[in-house]
Amino acid sequence: MSYSTADSFRPVTLDDVRGAQKMLSGVARVTALEGSRHLSQMVGAPVHLKCENLQRTGSFKLRGAYVRIAGLLPEERAAGVVAASAGNHAQGVALASALLGVRSTVFMPKGAPLPKVSATRDYGAEVRLHGQVVDETLAAAQEYAAETGAVFIHPFDHPDIIAGQGTVGLEIMEQCPEARTILVGIGGGGLAAGIAVAVKSLRPDVRVVGVQAAGAAAYPPSLAAGRPVSVENPATMADGIKVGRPGDVPFAIIGELVDEVRTVSEDELSAALLLCLERAKLVVEPAGASPVAALLSEPGAFEGPVVAVLSGGNVDPVLMERVLRHGMAAQGRYLAVRLRLTDRPGALATLLGALSVVDANVLDVSHVRTDPRLGLTEAEVELHLETKGPAHCAEVGQALREAGYTVIG
Repeated sequence: MSYSTADSFRPVTLDDVRGAQKMLSGVARVTALEGSRHLSQMVGAPVHLKCENLQRTGSFKLRGAYVRIAGLLPEERAAGVVAASAGNHAQGVALASALLGVRSTVFMPKGAPLPKVSATRDYGAEVRLHGQVVDETLAAAQEYAAETGAVFIHPFDHPDIIAGQGTVGLEIMEQCPEARTILVGIGGGGLAAGIAVAVKSLRPDVRVVGVQAAGAAAYPPSLAAGRPVSVENPATMADGIKVGRPGDVPFAIIGELVDEVRTVSEDELSAALLLCLERAKLVVEPAGASPVAALLSEPGAFEGPVVAVLSGGNVDPVLMERVLRHGMAAQGRYLAVRLRLTDRPGALATLLGALSVVDANVLDVSHVRTDPRLGLTEAEVELHLETKGPAHCAEVGQALREAGYTVIG
């Protein structure tokens, strides 16, 4: 299954996806489909999680990368391949190339998380750090391809890539033939397009819903315009779907086969990541949690059984800590307060005692005693607290006021 540049717009068919599935046998895992009792109760119908976060390299990207590279002509393989990515595609290309004995070079932004850079090198790729944003990295990779003859492996805008990602859809139909709705995150659109080809070919009645981060949602305006349009300065924590312009090949498929594209907020992404960790015991990156975020935002909007595709689990530990705190705050389980108190021995201990009475867990304390804003006998304290929800937050605030403290933020 190999396409030249001239037929890069060739339609992707069910036969292509089935061919990709045969090619991936023994290479990509058939990932688990796990039921979620919590989400099922929320939606009022069975909800299943397709765990591509447990795929080799930690995301679905291996599927498309392997099919694309395996389809190269011998002379193309000999020239090597090059890719640009901040993480998941980089690792997919690196492992696929290693399995196929093809030399790979991967350009990554200078600010790419160290664990992703290290993993890409460990899979066998030569990593070159270039640029501050992915667009700069992409330009460098394409320039390298032009100079060296290496084949550029696009992360989503190629029929082979889409066919490979579509094998996720075939697995869903085999594992949950009664599914009525499939939710999948959309960045450039390769995964959603592939799943839509596979699912709609077998079951046209199944509703396929794409999910984008609101700060990087290029598909709604593109679909409205009837052509791919760019979103300037896309901004979201979900770097796996942080794409400013739809791919031409997936856009055509999504416009025809995907029933709806929804957007979710950063708060909803944080809450979804936290839910996956706490309730499903699954480490999922923000992009991978986007389908769950859509369920949380409007649980009654989806006919069940529902399958939510957890597309990846490669989350930087530093980002994970920030997102978890953000998710806890969005659920009213994390409270930051600033207050004034009299600067005297034992004052801080008395404050902490008042908090213990209402069972608030103190995570961090910042104590300022010298500041032009403070009176001679005043001190300012900033507290980060773990709470049990919005009602408990209100109880903590009330307890502090009743104890005579002035809460200023």
